[in-house]
Amino acid sequence: MNGLDVRRLEYFVAVAEEQHFGRAAERLHMTQPPLSRAVQQLEDELGVTLLRRTTRRVELTPAGEVLLRDARIALDAVAAAERRTRHAGQPSPSLRIALKADLDAGLLQGILAAFAEKPEACQTELVLVSIGEQAQTLRDGRADAAIVLAPYDDRGLDAVPLLSEPTLVAMAAADPLAARDTLRLADLAGHVLPGGRAADQYPASAGNTGNTGNTGDPRPSANAPRRHTVADLTEILRLVEIGTIVAFLPLSVTRRYPRPEIAYRAVADLPESEFVLAWPQQATSRAVAAFVRAAENVAAEVETGGEFLDARR
Repeated sequence: MNGLDVRRLEYFVAVAEEQHFGRAAERLHMTQPPLSRAVQQLEDELGVTLLRRTTRRVELTPAGEVLLRDARIALDAVAAAERRTRHAGQPSPSLRIALKADLDAGLLQGILAAFAEKPEACQTELVLVSIGEQAQTLRDGRADAAIVLAPYDDRGLDAVPLLSEPTLVAMAAADPLAARDTLRLADLAGHVLPGGRAADQYPASAGNTGNTGNTGDPRPSANAPRRHTVADLTEILRLVEIGTIVAFLPLSVTRRYPRPEIAYRAVADLPESEFVLAWPQQATSRAVAAFVRAAENVAAEVETGGEFLDARR
């Protein structure tokens, strides 16, 4: 074997993720027969069965599960190599910072100002992404550094902690629980997070904002009529206002979005929101190193000098 063909890996990943050849063909903008042949050729080349085929769907074999995991990594690496090479070849490469708007703990402006004063400073470019996508932009070469909320998928990434802050529950102001100063997770029984998870089952080990796209236990509420898949904070807040869901948000976010229709309340056993700065492990850029130092310095100043607002304010 001379090596796996990238195109066949792309085909296999699409089929594995869609669990259906027809849907995968639509996603790839091709017809089904050549897609089926390509996957079969990949199986013949590897000498293993990757998929169990039925009339309705396909399922991964143990070998297919291994290839799916490694193929995603390999395809990310190929895409990253292309993007980083093109970026490095520009006359004046910028430092690309991945960011979900409003999920920076209020640190970004200070970090950019501190970075601009360093000898290694260069032009910065903000790469705005959806909730939970920051880490992926680092792996696939779209960004050089990112401010992210823990927990996150840290494969292939280095990181430094920046700061932690309280996590509040956002609920409709008309909710009877809003009359209380402090809640516990058990009090939220019957309430649902945006991803469909029961709010009171939110595991302490999973981090603080499973409703905003980070990894964690994805168990849906048994009585949830539907899943609310949202990637925008405005959508989340609107669903909170009308009482459809509740959301766990860092304090810095709640400060930016005071709304009469929403009550933000402390939850005693809810983990704090932990912000970190992440970058690719293989990064050798002096600009990235300088940005990391600037971020650490700014975060340290905020931690030592800042005060958090009371949850009811």
